[in-house]
Amino acid sequence: MIDFWLLSSVLVGVGVLLLLILIVRLQAFIAMLISSILVGLLAGMPPEALIKTIQSGMGGTLGYVAIVVGLGAIFGAILEQSGGAQAIAQYLLRKFGEKNASWAMVVAGFFVAIPVFFDVAFIILIPLVYALQRRTKKSILLYAIPLLAGLAITHAFIPPTPGPIAIAEILNTDLGLVILFGFLIGLPTAIVSGPVFAKFISRKIFVEAPSSNVDADEELDTSLLRNTVLIVGLPIMLIVLNTVLSSNLVGSEGSLVGLKNFVQIVGHPFVALIMANLLALYTLGVKRGVSREALQEMSTKSLAPAGTIILLTGAGGAFKQVLIDTGTGEMLASWFTDKDLSIFLFAYIVAAIVRVLQGSSTVAMITAAGLVSPLIGADSVASLKALTAITIASGASVMSHVNDSGFWLVKQYLGLTEKQSFASWTLMTTILSLVSFVCVLIVATILGL
Repeated sequence: MIDFWLLSSVLVGVGVLLLLILIVRLQAFIAMLISSILVGLLAGMPPEALIKTIQSGMGGTLGYVAIVVGLGAIFGAILEQSGGAQAIAQYLLRKFGEKNASWAMVVAGFFVAIPVFFDVAFIILIPLVYALQRRTKKSILLYAIPLLAGLAITHAFIPPTPGPIAIAEILNTDLGLVILFGFLIGLPTAIVSGPVFAKFISRKIFVEAPSSNVDADEELDTSLLRNTVLIVGLPIMLIVLNTVLSSNLVGSEGSLVGLKNFVQIVGHPFVALIMANLLALYTLGVKRGVSREALQEMSTKSLAPAGTIILLTGAGGAFKQVLIDTGTGEMLASWFTDKDLSIFLFAYIVAAIVRVLQGSSTVAMITAAGLVSPLIGADSVASLKALTAITIASGASVMSHVNDSGFWLVKQYLGLTEKQSFASWTLMTTILSLVSFVCVLIVATILGL
């Protein structure tokens, strides 16, 4: 049975959230807290209980997210400064060859964005795109779109980037499963929205590379490449291994007990990322002659942008807790069950609407996760939670346009007009979103969810 007052309280809260971000231009962290308080008061929560709910929701979320996002930010900064990210791209270009360069760029984007934030990774790798365009004289979109597709997919789907980390924590789902589904759904999505779409759009829009003084053809450092691949792969491998060994697929008798206990420690995201950071600091820093003072300064600076994401995620956790404690979540869950509506469809639509209205994919992910979380019971199948996380990421990736900073970043670096940006970048993000959502539904059908 729908309680229309409770439902109206949530709708008013979300409406105020969008109003504060879009019209008032209030910082999203403050706007989400105001919306959480408003929903709680309209739903009839006593003020003292409401404050405790916000505290517990924010604190419970930050206890996990703050550590992982902080470690991930430092990790990415080390790989950026060392040149490791560019080394991966250079290697892939040499292996794929100039003829298949668009495929090399989508793979490079896919893997480089695992440790490095989207905008930073794009700026690091764009000189390679410039160089390819100058050599082949083909449209820059043939190489830029695959790179952007790979970056955008990993940024949205695969931890330890902040978006999927935040969703996984708010939905209380297994991070290893999110990584597995992220790769499974991200790969076909990258192919369609990357090289396939790039081949089409590059024939419609020809753009030359802007002038650049950056040398993209410098000699490949094979030692740096080898170390970078090892360091990037280490935390992902450990986290996924922990998920596999902790599942019901693997027994717990005899010698496996000791192995499981060991992997539970080293395969936890906290420990896995600490190990990766220490290895990166030594191998890509100290061993290459970087002073300890420089490494400390670089690590400290990397935490500045992470702080905003951490606080925003905490506010999303508070919003989620308000929905749970007011009974709104239970009411919506019952209604969805009675109507036999797909939670995937609801999650996708909510994330897509918030994304299109206010621009930030991270805000869209966190807002949608807060709304969807109460609909997923604690005893829900782990794969359902993980696929719901990917669904939210899919919706939050749709239709990047003028209210998204990524739109202007791409336009500026590729030398596009607004019309060309809509026809290429905006359309690519929409294809990416729809294809990944279809893939989610296919996987869910196969798994019987």
